[in-house]
Amino acid sequence: MTTAIAMSRRSVLAVGLGSFAVACKGSSPGAAAAPAQEELLRTWYAAWTTSKVWSAADSLLTDDFTFSSAAGDDHISKATFKAQCWDTQIAFIGQFDLESMFANANEAFVKYLCHTKNGKAFRNVEHFTFRDGKIAAIECYFGEQASFPSAVSKG
Repeated sequence: MTTAIAMSRRSVLAVGLGSFAVACKGSSPGAAAAPAQEELLRTWYAAWTTSKVWSAADSLLTDDFTFSSAAGDDHISKATFKAQCWDTQIAFIGQFDLESMFANANEAFVKYLCHTKNGKAFRNVEHFTFRDGKIAAIECYFGEQASFPSAVSKG
């Protein structure tokens, strides 16, 4: 006999985040990020919103940094990331609300709500890999089909 259990998407997400927090040696879905990684991540997002200067972001990345996303970016290099992502999106970004952050010494997940300069917003999750105190890789998981600044700003 099979029993069906109804769960909301929010419940499923909470279970998933709880499992990730345990895997990252956290004790619950509310477990805080490791302090050094949390500061690095906050500095990363501030580079997009406060300084908006590539050198501020670049200094946080390893030389062999890679970026991946559902927009066709498959482990692109730092130079390609700058040209295809930073240079094309920086003008659209207003601010990030960092909603959740789970980290250990080597990796982190961040869920954020990004507000564009023209009043639009979108939510994404990014997975970070750290090495030697810098960001070695980012994998971006879009919240909707077109959840990046320029696409959201057009709608």
